Amino acid sequence: MKKHSFGSLAFMSLVLLVLYLPIIVVVVYSFNDNTARIPLAFTGWSTRWYDSLFEGRGGYLDALWLSVKVALWSVLISGVIGTLGAIGMTQRALDGKRRSGWFDAVMESMVTLPIMIPEIILGLAFMVIFNALGIRGNEARLVMAHVTFCVPYVFLSVKSRLVGMDQSLFDAARDLGASSARVLRDITLPLCRPAIISGSFLALAMSMDDFVISFFVYGAGEGTLPIKIYSSVKVGVSPVVNALCSLMIAAAFIFAALSRYLGAVKKARSSRNQMGLTSE
Repeated sequence: MKKHSFGSLAFMSLVLLVLYLPIIVVVVYSFNDNTARIPLAFTGWSTRWYDSLFEGRGGYLDALWLSVKVALWSVLISGVIGTLGAIGMTQRALDGKRRSGWFDAVMESMVTLPIMIPEIILGLAFMVIFNALGIRGNEARLVMAHVTFCVPYVFLSVKSRLVGMDQSLFDAARDLGASSARVLRDITLPLCRPAIISGSFLALAMSMDDFVISFFVYGAGEGTLPIKIYSSVKVGVSPVVNALCSLMIAAAFIFAALSRYLGAVKKARSSRNQMGLTSE
């Protein structure tokens, strides 16, 4: 039994090492004092790249801010569309409209299609459509393109949540005289909140990480952070990128730790309340 536990621990340690070794290397090299164009050798510890980042050298903060703005707008719009679409599709199935079941299947497939089509095809299609329609605002083009592939993540997350719900809750609310809008506001949306949040965070990560579609829609050179980093590869990635990535990794870890802490506090508070009700 001990050998089995040791083997499992060793295997998990190896997996975690493979997963987190690149992150550790990025963080360590963000403090590298080497000023070469491609600083492979570690020559000493320094915070010069963090100083350069906050001084605005290279325009990486501007690219990050553009990525954040586009991602937030994309998540906001796709969250509304995906949530309402999932609620509407689920409600049609519950209402017993089986005659149009083939239509619902086609519509659901069309909603999820953008995450199955290769990004290079989507990017080329968006570029042609936007140019043909005369849409010139780069930020607006980015938001519209990102919404297209962000909606499926929210839609699938919310729909899976709705399918597993006890439908008697909604029937009871309607029997008590609640209108459809009241049921949506007081029951459906609160119960779907975890799915909406998880789908939105997944869409946020996909929007922040997207390069191919953004490259076709926005163009080379200045733009979102992935475009900015990729455009600088031909002359060597600046160590400022390592500093920026380290800060983003730290923010992700802090957010994850805070989320776990709040979840634990909420669980402990719920347990105390249940114990109090039991003792009474």
